[in-house]
Amino acid sequence: MINKILNVITGEPLTNEQSAGEKYNIPFGLAIMASDAVSSVAYAAQEILFVLIVLGVAAYQWLTITSFMIIGLLIILTIAYIQIIRAYPQGGGAYKVARENLGVFPGLTAGAGLIIGYILTVAVSACAGADAILSAFPFLTGAKVEIVVGIVIVLTILNLRGISESSKIFAIPTYIFIFSMLVMIGFGLFKYFVLHIQPEPEFEIPSQTMENVTFFMILRAFSSGCSALTGLESVSNSVPNFKEDSQKNAKTVMVLLAILIFVIFGGTSILTIFYQAVPKTEGPTVISQIAAAIFGKGFMFYLIQFSTAVILLMACNTSYTGFPMLMSIMGKDGYAPRQFTIRGKRLSFSFGIIALSCVACLLVLLFQANTHSLIPLYAIGVFTSFTLGQFGMVSHWMKSRDKGWRKSVLINGIGAVVTLLATAIILVQKFTEGAFIVVILIPIIVFVALKIKWHYKKVAVGLSISEIDLSKVNLRKKYEHIVIVPIASLNKATLGALEYAQSIGGLVFALNVSPDLESMEKLKKRWAELDTDIMLIAKYSPYRAVVTPLLNYISLIAASTEEGERVTVIVPQFMTDERWGNILHNHTGFFIRETLLKNDKVIVATYPYHLTDEAKESWSSEKPDAPGKS
Repeated sequence: MINKILNVITGEPLTNEQSAGEKYNIPFGLAIMASDAVSSVAYAAQEILFVLIVLGVAAYQWLTITSFMIIGLLIILTIAYIQIIRAYPQGGGAYKVARENLGVFPGLTAGAGLIIGYILTVAVSACAGADAILSAFPFLTGAKVEIVVGIVIVLTILNLRGISESSKIFAIPTYIFIFSMLVMIGFGLFKYFVLHIQPEPEFEIPSQTMENVTFFMILRAFSSGCSALTGLESVSNSVPNFKEDSQKNAKTVMVLLAILIFVIFGGTSILTIFYQAVPKTEGPTVISQIAAAIFGKGFMFYLIQFSTAVILLMACNTSYTGFPMLMSIMGKDGYAPRQFTIRGKRLSFSFGIIALSCVACLLVLLFQANTHSLIPLYAIGVFTSFTLGQFGMVSHWMKSRDKGWRKSVLINGIGAVVTLLATAIILVQKFTEGAFIVVILIPIIVFVALKIKWHYKKVAVGLSISEIDLSKVNLRKKYEHIVIVPIASLNKATLGALEYAQSIGGLVFALNVSPDLESMEKLKKRWAELDTDIMLIAKYSPYRAVVTPLLNYISLIAASTEEGERVTVIVPQFMTDERWGNILHNHTGFFIRETLLKNDKVIVATYPYHLTDEAKESWSSEKPDAPGKS
């Protein structure tokens, strides 16, 4: 029943041979990859204005300058990331580039930055999407956290259905947003320049509180607006997700993505200036104010609010594409748990999808779904990976010296310098607002990744047979068996386990530890009725502990064994058909098994006894009469 429900939710399993169909073409790939970067315009201009608004009306003049700075950085990054796609079509982006060209630590630092960026993309985009919904329906304000968590759960389910199906689901809302934004930009400019209509701002512009703009204020505004560039890296990380020719398709999507960001971010920044939208911590967003000024509270206003909300939710989907792919690559390299490398029944990296959702929901709860509080944490991780990726590419071209390598070094060198400056600006300007958390988290993630690698290396060395001469391995060796069966009482499960133990051969013991002398004596009497040469060892536990003394006795027996002897512990366990019935039992066998597995002289086996239909019928016939019957 549970599997049927899961199949309805996440879809029927796909075969390995169907993996070719689970890849993006250009339209679907653009829809998925564009959502994060394009959706950032929904809050990028607003975040810039949060910094500049203290200048009053002059803030809008400086918004133009800051926007052009960000667009310039966009162009540089686009050209630089096309170089990464060209050199690393296998995916992995900045992590792969930095690890192979700069070393393990820079590579893991880039990977850690991307991991944080992907998690924050889900949290920030879901919260910003909820803001857009609340701008249209303010009566839902009190339920914002619940709305965001619900959004993340829905996105998780949709992504578990697989790449192909999720891309089809998300393509339509993405293109609706792009279309509605282009219509708003075009009609807004038409009203302003041709019809000369400039409505009064919905909110009063604060009176000027600073006389002069400072250099640090511009840098702070620039660092706030850099969130518009997050998502660019996702294309280079996910090249293998594209259909063949994957490299060419990824490059095309990168160029189209840059054009869309340029037009939509640039256009909304200009409309913000012309219509003088005012950023609000609580209340309508800047995009909402512009849409209301251009279209009024009619159909197009609600279409833009709806599509903005949806595209912000779709922005999360960029992470659901990039994060699992990144973690799978890191997992193959040994720096992340191997569970991340396993494809689920719909050929998506299910473990990565679920892990991403859980951590994002935790962030939403910690920050109470406050978009403005989450954004300072946002850009630093992504720009750290930007920087390391560009320096890695400079090293790559200088080592490979492929055709046109000097031009490539120049392109990525400019990208490295510019992104390093941007990272430094973001770090300094946003440090006290929360960026310090990311500075702490990145070394922690790197440390954990190295510990995981150390563990896998230790296991690999311990299991390796490379130094063993297989022709001299004796698989016919015979051991003297000492078999121990822990029992609490005589029942069908323990009798079955004892029969199985004796069939193995060797010396068989039944071991009983009881805190009740009366129960122990009863067991001895019943044992005497058995026709067996199995020895019963019954120990009294005056302090009521059972498991610990039992384990101690088994350990003593194991410690006294000789070289040619092996101790096998057979744990009886009865099985019920009702899954809920398992919670009614104390699972002593589980704790015994888990503890004994740590003893290298003990082999543990479970003897399952399944309740038969005859046992159920017998129980039914022995049920007491219903109340009121004689």
